[in-house]
Amino acid sequence: MTQAAPPVSPAQDRPDTPLHDCRKAFAQALHDLAAKDERIVVVCNDSVGSSNLVSFARDYPGRLFNVGIAEQDMVGIGAGLANGGYLPFVCAAAPFLTGRALEQIKADVAYSDAAVKLCGMSPGLAYGPLGATHHSIEDLAWLRVLPGLPIVVPADPAQTAAAVRWAAATPGPAFLRISRSLVPDLPGTAADLVPGEASLLRDGTDVTLIGNGTMISRCLDAARLLADAGVSARVLNMPWVSPLDEDAIIAAAAATGGIVTVEEHSVHGGLGSAVAEVTATRAPSKMRILGVPGRFAPTGSTEWLFEHFGLTGPGIADAAISLLGKTGA
Repeated sequence: MTQAAPPVSPAQDRPDTPLHDCRKAFAQALHDLAAKDERIVVVCNDSVGSSNLVSFARDYPGRLFNVGIAEQDMVGIGAGLANGGYLPFVCAAAPFLTGRALEQIKADVAYSDAAVKLCGMSPGLAYGPLGATHHSIEDLAWLRVLPGLPIVVPADPAQTAAAVRWAAATPGPAFLRISRSLVPDLPGTAADLVPGEASLLRDGTDVTLIGNGTMISRCLDAARLLADAGVSARVLNMPWVSPLDEDAIIAAAAATGGIVTVEEHSVHGGLGSAVAEVTATRAPSKMRILGVPGRFAPTGSTEWLFEHFGLTGPGIADAAISLLGKTGA
């Protein structure tokens, strides 16, 4: 069931709105939990700095295991620690955690129902200047087919910290997609993190924008641009790719004239595909799926890549106007 959130603050319209790195919120939440729960340990792949684990390594040196660039071993060690009664957070850059260790994630974690908390750091296009080898635009497609693996994509620092707390308190495995790209604070996101539930950030009657992670603030930007063009846009934050809030999707399909999904991921196999599976079988609706359109993304800054693929407020608004058959502002 969709949760209603407070109205978006007008302060977010200002260009000087502060932006934040969700990895810092992740690291602080994990550090705070570790102070209270000695079962919490970290396994990483020579990524102490990029995962923002420097303070954790300093304060809990016996509880951080850096296995080097050996991602398959890293996940297997995490599963072994979980079987031994520990609560391991396995942290690595998302493309390498998911791409190199997919078999271990499938067999040692998901199939075995091991309480391993997989943390995909800097996903999507966050490593833009490093090119296609470092882009993580396939991770959700690879993982969401695995039974029993909850997948959460937080939208801002507060929701990131809430995801860490949820993972630590929940039995079984999980995958947390922790953004590196800077995002603004959004209202009510921590309270909205209920497993399997989307949150309604803005109501509307003409079109629904569904996104998660770094794309939510951009969906809100698009909704404001659409309002100026006379188009009423509903905005759904869908942090849970699995389990998916099918009721929220069905309600959106019934209440609006179409759905635009927006994700920092390939258009194949991720959030858009998950939403399309629901609309195709339960709630027919016109759709546009925005993301990386079925090819390797080029090398460039993250912001340039967002512009290149239309993952901006204006780009999302244009897609919604095209979907509705309107001519724009």
